[in-house]
Amino acid sequence: MAGPLSGIRVLDLTRVLAGPWATQMLADFGAEVVKIEKPGEGDDTRGWGPPFLTNPDGSRGDAAYFQSANRGKWSVCIDMASPEGQTLIRSLAEKADIVIENFKVGGLKKYGLDYESLKAVNPRLIYCSITGFGQNGPYAQRAGYDFMIQGMGGIMSVTGQPDGAPGAEPMKMGVAFADIFTGLHAVIGIEAALFHRERTGHGQYLDLALLDSQVAVMANQALNYLVGGKAPTRLGNAHPNIVPYQTFETADGYIIMAVGTDRQYAEYCAIIGAPHLAQDERFRTNRGRVENRAALTPLLRPFMQARTTADWVAAFEAAAVPCGPINTLDQVFANPQVLARGLQVGLTRDDGVQVPGVANPIVFSETPVAYDKPPPRLGDGTDKVLYEQLGLSEAAIAALRGKGVIG
Repeated sequence: MAGPLSGIRVLDLTRVLAGPWATQMLADFGAEVVKIEKPGEGDDTRGWGPPFLTNPDGSRGDAAYFQSANRGKWSVCIDMASPEGQTLIRSLAEKADIVIENFKVGGLKKYGLDYESLKAVNPRLIYCSITGFGQNGPYAQRAGYDFMIQGMGGIMSVTGQPDGAPGAEPMKMGVAFADIFTGLHAVIGIEAALFHRERTGHGQYLDLALLDSQVAVMANQALNYLVGGKAPTRLGNAHPNIVPYQTFETADGYIIMAVGTDRQYAEYCAIIGAPHLAQDERFRTNRGRVENRAALTPLLRPFMQARTTADWVAAFEAAAVPCGPINTLDQVFANPQVLARGLQVGLTRDDGVQVPGVANPIVFSETPVAYDKPPPRLGDGTDKVLYEQLGLSEAAIAALRGKGVIG
């Protein structure tokens, strides 16, 4: 069954993560995605390992990092620095619905591949640029990387152990948080622009910045500052507005408690054998528990250390008190709920190499995601795309390859 974006053509001029994450999602939704790569090299992340896939001949393949963000695409190797290569890419853009790129500000203008140049030949084009800091402002010309943006955008200031605790320091997220959110925001913007084009016939330009996305997803923490006038600080695994909503050490590990209501708190106290803590006037309401966090948390810890994580999970779940273990990734993919939801998928390349993947989390009732195109080998779609989209003959393709224009 065709996906919801079936028939939409995407020209992908991105590399690394934010842009490829966006174009992979568009591919999952059925769009035809052509990824332009440098001949002989390709996306930087093809080499960002270990681990790596193993090719049929036993040689090292592409890195797992590349596999995570490039499912469903065709790789087309074109030398963008050559005039003939630029002509090929412009011709592909003329037939595309969407172009997405993550070059530095103004970096594609010298190639005639900027929005204004391509809009002239394709007024319906939706063109999305992803940069570290956006197209304007004093930082526009700076390079932007996820780790930097996490620091500049505030998330590291509220992540990690509080000052004075062992190991206290600002902490980055365990995945490229800013990159991934920017990729998701790009998809949302592109789909909105497609809907606008459907109504008006006009394309448009989208300006996405890692810093903007990072600041935008600060959510309640940003509003805690904007309303309260005080910058939030690191609380470890605790929540700034709910208590107890944190990790606790158990007899054999850790557990997450997410006690979000006063009723749940009373149930929680009864289960751990401390009903008096639910009657204490300091702790009866969430507001009181937040104000008296420093007094309450040490009182709860000895109770939580008395039983194993599994024992606590069984007891709390029976009473509908939200909780959960802290799983390693091997435990995640063995989890019965993860298995039931089909979150691990497997794809097979035409050379027989098995490529594991993580399913798209959006489940459509009428247009399900089809996992039928593994991440591409470098240049696997060059001849196919130049023939099918541009009508080039075998002889013309061979001539371009002979001149080094294509790989």
